[in-house]
Amino acid sequence: MTLSVRRGLATLGRTATIVGRLLGIRDSPVPDEWTHVTKIDPERGKDLPLCFPLYLQHTSAVEVGGSTDVTDANTEETLELVANRPRPAIQEPSGVKQITERTRSLASFMAIPEVLNGDVESLIGTLGAGVEYLDEELAPEAVESAAGWLPPWLADPLTEAAVDWILASAAFEAYIVMNPDSAAARESGVTADDLLDPRTAKRRAMAAERHLDSEIVYLEYSGTFGGTEATAILEAISEGVSRPQIWYGGGLGNREDARAVLDAGADAVVVGNVFHEIADEQRSTVRRALTALDHDADRAAIASWIDDAVDVSASSAASYLSTNLDVARPTERAREYLITTIATALALEAVRAELPADPDLAAVADAVARADPPVLDELDGVVDRDWARGLLVAALADSLGIETDRPVQHLAAPIAHS
Repeated sequence: MTLSVRRGLATLGRTATIVGRLLGIRDSPVPDEWTHVTKIDPERGKDLPLCFPLYLQHTSAVEVGGSTDVTDANTEETLELVANRPRPAIQEPSGVKQITERTRSLASFMAIPEVLNGDVESLIGTLGAGVEYLDEELAPEAVESAAGWLPPWLADPLTEAAVDWILASAAFEAYIVMNPDSAAARESGVTADDLLDPRTAKRRAMAAERHLDSEIVYLEYSGTFGGTEATAILEAISEGVSRPQIWYGGGLGNREDARAVLDAGADAVVVGNVFHEIADEQRSTVRRALTALDHDADRAAIASWIDDAVDVSASSAASYLSTNLDVARPTERAREYLITTIATALALEAVRAELPADPDLAAVADAVARADPPVLDELDGVVDRDWARGLLVAALADSLGIETDRPVQHLAAPIAHS
């Protein structure tokens, strides 16, 4: 493909984009209807609840990414678990080598971060390294895999087109990082001197919209709630931009804070830490329940124990569900999901007790199928029943030291390892 042809195609693309905007047509991969995004960190130790699809049915989408200890392997593992179970997943890479053919096939699209108030490396250097990786490694490997028989004079322009396609199908995520003590700030070079007032944030968001073509403007407080400062910034940004979706993330754990940022102009809230905290709390709670309850305890007995032993209203599960304004009675729903989780753990422990010595994977699968754990009924209509049963088989097998092909090490499975 000659330089003149590429320039002509680029001009045609820009013209089509401008015409589309005049006609009110959005070409962003980010749906307007997303109002709640759950951010899942692939880092080991950032676990998922055992019955995580029950919770994820109440979010609009899942964003997989983190700032530290993220690799291509743990990103693939996490996407294998959560993509379309039951909500679409997107990948937010923090390093270029986290993007693989497998992550691209699992994720609906990539959200490429661009930090507007960080150092030059976080805005230009990282993107440049990413484009180089796509151009010199990922795209050539994909073309070689799909059409290795092509001669270079055809393969080379096809590789260039593949790079353009990958970038065109991604969403560019313009970050404003406002917690200088966070990992995101350290990775992007944001210090206390780089924090933005509302007018400056508005101007940078406008530049991101007009110059960078960012599909998302993300105000990030990383584990702390921005309060009135954040709502003032959101109001300013929403006055300045019209095309990008405005996301807010940081410290959300109740309905009031979520409503405040949405009312201030955010299109979607992003919750992350509190979702992983559900797993941490449930691991402890379920282990107590396994000691206190018989393996054949019914839902009524489990509910009675919970009412005596757990303050569900103060749980991370209730906090997480309350951040979605469309979820009615989040505390009651969190209680039901905890009952299901405990019932499932009891059923798996009962299966373990009935297994022969040194069982293989087939024996575990047969035993789980006979037990028909209650979570399978709860998950009907949320995820595929056979997939859910396979996940429970893998969790139990892993606890017995039996190798499986499911990445269950990311689950907070409350069954004791042998």
